[in-house]
Amino acid sequence: MTVRVLLADDHGAIRSGLALILNNAEGIEVVGEAADGATAVQQAHALRPDVVLMDIRMPGMDGITATRELVAEGLCEVLVLTTFDLDEYVHGALRAGAAGFLLKSVEAARLIEAVKLVAAGEGVLAPQVTRKLIAAFAAGTPQPATKPAGFDDLTDREREVLACLGEGLSNAQIGTRLFIGETTVKTHVSRVLTKLALRSRVQAAIVAQEAGL
Repeated sequence: MTVRVLLADDHGAIRSGLALILNNAEGIEVVGEAADGATAVQQAHALRPDVVLMDIRMPGMDGITATRELVAEGLCEVLVLTTFDLDEYVHGALRAGAAGFLLKSVEAARLIEAVKLVAAGEGVLAPQVTRKLIAAFAAGTPQPATKPAGFDDLTDREREVLACLGEGLSNAQIGTRLFIGETTVKTHVSRVLTKLALRSRVQAAIVAQEAGL
């Protein structure tokens, strides 16, 4: 299956460079471009991409607001690609439901891999961002484990899957850990997100940490 990608960035040269990289990758096709968040949302409605590669700082509607709209409507997955790893951007993008967060310094091969992973329902975080999130948890004042609404509705297997998400495991790794197939893993992940009213597996990972799993 070919992954259909929409590029959202206010710099034409960056969009051209990304298009060159992705269109030359096997199994990926850039189907459209947008220079701002509002246009990205409009294009997503019209083109139905699998993944939107989203910048954050754009004129008019920014990337975080656009991500929130796209995810809330279930139109596509969003992979944020930005120059800045500021805490407000990272947390804002993840709260909005982005499936991944990468910096524009990422190597072409890693970008291609990330697009395919996000299209397959995986979560992707730049190493710098992962370190920031871990440091934020470590530096925070110790708090008793907090279970979100819907947690008690999870089955034992779904809690095991949630714990695996908290470790940042991929679907394949979860399947190996729990001795179940990837298709079954995807079903469990979907149910976990639905029951906990979450928008992405990255949000689920944060919830798993907060719940003490």
